Amino acid sequence: MALTGKLTKKLVENLGAGRHGDGGGLYLVVDPSGARRWIVRVVVKGQKNKKGAPLRTDFGLGGADVVTINQARERALEYRRMAKQGLNPRFNAQRDIPTFEEFAQQVHIDRMPAWKNAKHGQQWINTLRDYAFPKIGRMPVDSIDQPEVLMCLSPIWTEKHETARRLSQRIKTVLDVAKSKGLRSGENPVTSIKDGKVLPKITAKPKHHKAMRWQDVPAFYADLQSRNAMAAKALMFTCLTGSRTGEVLGMRWEELDLEARVWTCPEERMKTGSAHRVPLTDEMLAIIEPLKVMKSEVVFEGQKRHKPLSNMSMLMLLRRMAVVGVTVHGFRSTFRDWASEAANAPREVAEMSLAHKVGSDVERAYARSDLLDKRRVLMERWSGYVNGCTATIVSLPKV
Repeated sequence: MALTGKLTKKLVENLGAGRHGDGGGLYLVVDPSGARRWIVRVVVKGQKNKKGAPLRTDFGLGGADVVTINQARERALEYRRMAKQGLNPRFNAQRDIPTFEEFAQQVHIDRMPAWKNAKHGQQWINTLRDYAFPKIGRMPVDSIDQPEVLMCLSPIWTEKHETARRLSQRIKTVLDVAKSKGLRSGENPVTSIKDGKVLPKITAKPKHHKAMRWQDVPAFYADLQSRNAMAAKALMFTCLTGSRTGEVLGMRWEELDLEARVWTCPEERMKTGSAHRVPLTDEMLAIIEPLKVMKSEVVFEGQKRHKPLSNMSMLMLLRRMAVVGVTVHGFRSTFRDWASEAANAPREVAEMSLAHKVGSDVERAYARSDLLDKRRVLMERWSGYVNGCTATIVSLPKV
C-alpha cells in the first residue's frame, strides 16, 4: 500500500469547507470555521453493523495543524491493515489520545483570553475538577460516551441541578473541541442525552433576593446618612443607582464623567457583557465627590490602598444596623417596585435603569438608544424620594 495520494501540503492548507479525499479512505475534513482534521474510512473484514451490512466506520486521526499529511497517510495505512485482518481499529489502534482531564485543562488554557474575568474562568474548570475528573478524568477523550457522561450528571441532577446543567455544558464543550481536533467522531453524547430526555425534567424555582419595601427606604436611608463608614457611602450609592454590588465596589474614577453627570460601567464588569451608562443625580454626586480627596484608583476604597471594599462589606453593615431579611441586591427589586407602583414608569425605562435587556434580539438591534435622558428623570425622582423629598411624583412620558 503506497503512501502517496491526491492531496498536497498546499491543498491541505488552502482547501475550503467540505470533505476532500486523498485516496484509500483518507479524507481531509474542513469545517466552516476553518478547522481542519483528518479522518479515515475503513471496512472491517467479516464484521457487520446493526443492519447486517459490512461494518464501515470513520476514525479521527487528528487535526491537520498537528498531524502532517504523511503522518495521516501512515495512520490511515495502519487502520486499513487492521481492518483487512478483521480487527476493529477502535479497539486495536495505538493512538496518542489525551485523557479527558488533560484535554479539558488544555481547553481551559486556550479559552483564558475569552473569559469575562479570572473568576469565571476558574469556576469553569473547578466544576469539571469537582464532578467530572474524579469519574472520567483518566479516560481517553475519545472513549467518553453517554454512560460516562451520565455517571457525572446523574448523582447531582436533582439536588444540584444548576451545577449539573453547567457541568453538562462544559463537558459538551470539551468533547466538541476534541472532535474539531480529530480526536473524536460521532454525535456529542451530551446532545444525545438532552435530545433523548434521558434525565428527568427539573423545573427550577426562581430565587428572589429579599428586598426592602420601597415605603421603608427613606427612613433606612436617613440612618445610612448618619454613618461615616465607607460601606455606608457605598450602600447609599448602590441604593440610589439600583446597580449590582460588584459594579459599585469596582467603580473607578476614570469611569466617571462628573461634568456630563454620567457613570459608564465598562462591559467587562457588567453581567450582561455590555457597557451601561448610569445618570448621576445631585444626591449621587454628593456621595462620591468628597471621596476624590483620597486620591485612590477606586471610588470606594477598602482597607488596602487602591483596593475596593470587600463584597461582604455592605451586607455586614446591614446586619450591624439590625436590618433583617434584606439583601444588598434586593435594593434593585425595591427600586423596580417603586418605579412601577409609585412612579408609573414605562417598563423599558425601568428595566434599562437596571441594565436589563429589553425585547428580543431583533428589537434590541433596532433600538439604538439607551433612553439615558428618560432614565435621568426617573433616577432624579428616585433620589428625591429616597432622600425624603415627598413631592408629588408625576408619571414619566411613555417611550
